[in-house]
Amino acid sequence: MEYATLLLEIGTEELPAGYIDPALDALSKTLVETLEQSRIQCGEARCFGTPRRLAVLIDGVAMKQAGITSELVGPPAKIGIDSSGEFTIPAKKFAQKAGASLKDIRIIKTEKGEYLAVRKVEKGVSTATVLKDVLPGVISSVPFPKTMKWGDRQERFARPVHSIAALLGSRVIRFSWADLRSGKRCRGHHFMSPAFFTVSTPASYVDLLREHHVIADRNERRLAVIQEVKMAADSLGGEVLKDDELVDMVTNLVEYPVASAGRFESRFLELPEEVLITAMRSHQKYFAVTDSKGELMPCFIAVNNTRVSDINVVTAGHERVLRARLEDAMFFYRKDLKVPLHERIDDLKRVVYQATLGTVYQKAVRIERLAVAIAQMAGFSDDAELIGYLKRAAMLCKADLVTHTVIEFPKLQGVMGRVFALACGEPEPVAKAIEEHYMPLHSGGALPGTTCGSILAVADKIDAICGCFAIGLVPTGASDPYALRRQGIGIIQIFLDRDINIPLPILVKETMAQFAELATRGVDDAATGVLKFLEGRMAQLLLDDGIPKDVVAAVLNASMDVVPDVWKRARAIAGMKGTEEFELVAAAFKRVANIIRKSEQATSAKIDASLFVHPSEQALYDAYNDVKAGMTGALTSGEYERALVEMAALRKHVDTFFDDVLVMDKDPALRNNRFALLCAINALYRGFADFSSLSTD
Repeated sequence: MEYATLLLEIGTEELPAGYIDPALDALSKTLVETLEQSRIQCGEARCFGTPRRLAVLIDGVAMKQAGITSELVGPPAKIGIDSSGEFTIPAKKFAQKAGASLKDIRIIKTEKGEYLAVRKVEKGVSTATVLKDVLPGVISSVPFPKTMKWGDRQERFARPVHSIAALLGSRVIRFSWADLRSGKRCRGHHFMSPAFFTVSTPASYVDLLREHHVIADRNERRLAVIQEVKMAADSLGGEVLKDDELVDMVTNLVEYPVASAGRFESRFLELPEEVLITAMRSHQKYFAVTDSKGELMPCFIAVNNTRVSDINVVTAGHERVLRARLEDAMFFYRKDLKVPLHERIDDLKRVVYQATLGTVYQKAVRIERLAVAIAQMAGFSDDAELIGYLKRAAMLCKADLVTHTVIEFPKLQGVMGRVFALACGEPEPVAKAIEEHYMPLHSGGALPGTTCGSILAVADKIDAICGCFAIGLVPTGASDPYALRRQGIGIIQIFLDRDINIPLPILVKETMAQFAELATRGVDDAATGVLKFLEGRMAQLLLDDGIPKDVVAAVLNASMDVVPDVWKRARAIAGMKGTEEFELVAAAFKRVANIIRKSEQATSAKIDASLFVHPSEQALYDAYNDVKAGMTGALTSGEYERALVEMAALRKHVDTFFDDVLVMDKDPALRNNRFALLCAINALYRGFADFSSLSTD
């Protein structure tokens, strides 16, 4: 079998930076899957993407599709062959239908007896033949957040496509898509080498692009961005403010990075550094520069997509654009400082949070009440200072939304709340809580660092979740406009980080009470939905923490009420699973649970020790009480693995009980009492985990 490298390049107009990586992942995955489904052997895909091209190289592609052998089964042999050994009419019709001759028919043995059969061998066609048919569909399948049509074509893509290169080895795969004919021509850099050039083989693709001023390999281009930016910072005598996300973004904005260092007037350093960084980063994609002390310098670094003869002209253009942006920021900031933050609270009455849930002011009032309730449930009832800070921070936490600075730089909500709060004399804990109540901003983001900020963050997030569920705005697979999933994860992460042991059902019930009059569905149903939703977020976080899937199911089936407790139980089980002690616990639970399930005799009746007849009953009851006390002590001190070891002590008593005692006694009093004992033991186990959910391998 011969093998070659496959190249597919889609040449486009400027693609949005955020589109490139997901599109490449999808394109490479679809292409490999298409080859495999077409019975074409291939190696791994390598992706190359720039703002003006999406390309995939796949090594080790077989030049021919694998053949396939199939067996068609016909009528029973006794029907297809007569007594003289000749093929009958049914046999001849079978051969005709199968496209075979009578000599191709053979007899096979099956469970139902002997049957006539024909073995068909379908030879594979050339890979080039397959590719010309499937590649148009592969291109059309690339997903984008938004697509467009151009000219009079019906095909859609993120941006107009101007060229398609498709080669298998040195052979061009000929096909048409959007009135474009595939070939072996690619364009170089849009400014430095705009003409087409010929790619003779896929192996030369990357080097040829480099010769034409395009760094196709993303990792190589990213490293070039970092090196260029560092050299520019060195020329200024400073250091680049670390920003991996901006590096990734810029990498997908350029094909050939060239950095230039610019400056702005020192007077702009009056602005909070968050405003300066955001103005440079979000709008212009510039890198901030700091001195040896970590203080911002009046400098920036821009990454250009071309090398020019006079870099000073380009730098002057960057400086002019940034100066205008900073002038606006300075104007807004100074204007906002003239109005104390607390005087903006009434302005929130004119800002709609959600049509049914009311204004942002109404949300702030709800957050204030919830924050106090959460603080009390968390054991801070006697901390008057904390309660005072919470009330103040709750009413101020959304006030920066109506400032000119946040309207201009929305990503600074919360941050500017802290800045403006401190500027008008608010206590540090209040200002800090205002900033922290949005945390975490994304998955894996920083969590609130203060108690006040943590409680306020939980209040804000649970209000959003319960409010949306109450009016039927439940997240779907495709839509989560209020970021409820992120907020649910945030609540769980904060509870874990701060070791908050408030039962979730109590928190949800407390919150849902605020929406009784607004709810478009039953409040109890909505609360159940919220708890199920939070359970789903917990399950995902547990899996992300490396907890096995069956352990996740076991602990959540038992109870998901107290978040830190869920994690402690999960880690204890995951750590002890497979040990002798754990197997004793699991075996005892399953034996008790099985007899309760089979007999359908579950009961919550009290155990009457005076009805014990056999010593094994008393021994099991005594062991149950000892284990229960031991577990309580272990759990209280946070020794969850010791609690499992305590449970293991019941195994021998359970076995002896079942060996010596007939549970299904004819006397209903004895029978019910024995089931009461077993149900108590079952409840003890299930309070820790549903051991029946655990796999035995």
